[in-house]
Amino acid sequence: MKNLFKTTVVAIALLMGTMSIAQDKKANNIDDSKIGLQGYSPVSYLDMGLAQRGSKQYKSIHNKVAYYFTSAEQKTAFENNPEKYMPQYGGYCAFGIYAGAKFRVDPNKFVVSNGKYYLFLNDVEVDAKQLWVSEKESKLLATANKNWKSLKTK
Repeated sequence: MKNLFKTTVVAIALLMGTMSIAQDKKANNIDDSKIGLQGYSPVSYLDMGLAQRGSKQYKSIHNKVAYYFTSAEQKTAFENNPEKYMPQYGGYCAFGIYAGAKFRVDPNKFVVSNGKYYLFLNDVEVDAKQLWVSEKESKLLATANKNWKSLKTK
């Protein structure tokens, strides 16, 4: 357990050291294109457990953010209940939120748990998804949820 704690502390320090890729002042992890999830389908993440790029052909706007889907059926499922399909922490790295910072994610690094999905940073020095799954999720969520309350407005 001590080694796991040390690993977590080192990972947090590395994440804080990569602040140059952190984003601030946004509640959603989007760029100027205002395309959510870098064009990946939120329905694929949650309903299929897959990271699948959507198509502009199946596009829906929710809260001024565009989301792409792989089919008309996915688009309809999203439009019937968009809040169900929103990524946790605005699509920022869940482990980063736990550590107190916002980071862009690799859309292929995610975890589906209890009807929600979490996205993660992946860089050369830190595999945030691995850090997340190696810890007790309830502990991580308690801290991340608390941190998100203030981070989402910054």
